[in-house]
Amino acid sequence: MSPQLNPASGFEKLRRIESSKVFQGAVIAIIILSALTIGAKTYDLPPLVEKSLIVMDNGITLFFLMEILFRFSVCANKKRFLFDGWNLFDTLVVIGSLIPLDNSEAVLLGRLLRVFRVLRLVSVVPELRFLINSLLKAIPRMGYIALLMFIIFYIYAAMGSMFFTSVDEELWGDVAIAMLTLFRVATFEDWTDVMYATMEQYPLSWIFYITFIFLTAFVFLNMMIGAILEVMSEEQNAKQAQKAHDERDEIARQLQAVQVQLAELTKQISEKR
Repeated sequence: MSPQLNPASGFEKLRRIESSKVFQGAVIAIIILSALTIGAKTYDLPPLVEKSLIVMDNGITLFFLMEILFRFSVCANKKRFLFDGWNLFDTLVVIGSLIPLDNSEAVLLGRLLRVFRVLRLVSVVPELRFLINSLLKAIPRMGYIALLMFIIFYIYAAMGSMFFTSVDEELWGDVAIAMLTLFRVATFEDWTDVMYATMEQYPLSWIFYITFIFLTAFVFLNMMIGAILEVMSEEQNAKQAQKAHDERDEIARQLQAVQVQLAELTKQISEKR
C-alpha cells in the first residue's frame, strides 16, 4: 500500500516556511530592492536601464502577489485574515501595485502605491510592528497632551497679538499668525530674532518667550515621550506575559503527552503479566 499523505503535516511545514527567518529575510530583501528601484526611477537613466527597471518592478509585483497569496493559504483562520490590520495593509498595497503604469489616468495612483510598498518593511519586521503598535496605542494619551499644548499656544498667541502687533504685524497680526510665530519659536527656528525685535520696545518680553519655551519644549515634549515610553513598557510586559503563558501551555501539553505515554506503557506491562 502506498503511504498516505498527512494534510496537517504538510500544512505545518508550510506554516514553518512562512514563519522562517529565510522566508522573512527574502521578503525584506525584495522590499529593499523595491525601494531602490523606486529611487532609481527618479534619475535620468539610459533607455536600457529604464526598461530593466520596468521588468524588475513587474517581477517584484509578481513576487509580492505570490507572497500574499502564500500567507493567505497558510493562515489558520482564513475568514479573519483581513481582520488583521497589517494583513489588510499589505493586501491593499499589493492590489494597488497591480495598477498598470501605462494607464495615464491611474499612473499617479500606481506610482504612489508602489512607493507605499516600502512601508511593508514595517509589517514584516516584528520590532518595527511593535514600535508602530505602541505609537498607535499612545495616540489617545498624546491627544490630551496635544490639547493642553494647543490651549497654551492659544493663550500665548492671544497675548502676543495684543502686545507685539505694533512691533511686527507680519508675525503678530492676529491669533492665527501669532500661533505660527510661536511654532517657529518652539522649534527654535531663529527665535532669538523674534525675541530681540520685541525686546527693543518691551525689554521684559524675554519672560514671555522663556516661559513659553519652558512649557512647550521641555514640559510637554517630555510628557509626549513619557506617554509613548509608558505604552511601550506596557506592551513589552504584555508580550512577555503572553510568551510565558504560551511556554506554560506548551510544557503542560508535553507533560500531558508524557502522562498518556506512561499510562499506555503501564497498561501494556500489566497486560503482559
